[in-house]
Amino acid sequence: MLKPIITGTQVAYYIVCQRKLWLFSKNISMEHTSELVEIGKLIHENSYQRKRKEINLEGIKIDILDAKTGVIHEVKKSKSLEESHLWQIKYYIYYFKNIGIEVEGIIDYPKLRRRERITLSDADILKLNDTLSKVEKINNQSFPPPVINKPYCKKCSYYELCYC
Repeated sequence: MLKPIITGTQVAYYIVCQRKLWLFSKNISMEHTSELVEIGKLIHENSYQRKRKEINLEGIKIDILDAKTGVIHEVKKSKSLEESHLWQIKYYIYYFKNIGIEVEGIIDYPKLRRRERITLSDADILKLNDTLSKVEKINNQSFPPPVINKPYCKKCSYYELCYC
């Protein structure tokens, strides 16, 4: 059974950086200070305007839900951190499956003019169950996980909380 307090963003952050997940889960938000996040929001808001049917369900936020075709879309700025995009949309597919709705997923990269269709396998469900348990465990920790020191850290909105 799903725990609605876990969001797709938390699943994505778990893949990217567990420290970022912990900070975000403690309501420490730095996205408002990031120029890259602002660019991503502009791309999100200005892409696929005719299809815009954003939906919020118990903490998850789907960019586009096409109810006629049973397809959910996530709009992303670039393919950097692609694995986190993949698991975020797989989590959304999993979420819908658990409430009795079968959907497929598509990740849209409007700047790249690319689109990737995403499905959910039985192995994915096992990995997601494990990931959700680990997300919950991290969320319940008193202290943040250690800094990971990856090349993409310099572009992270939480950079100053980790390195300054």
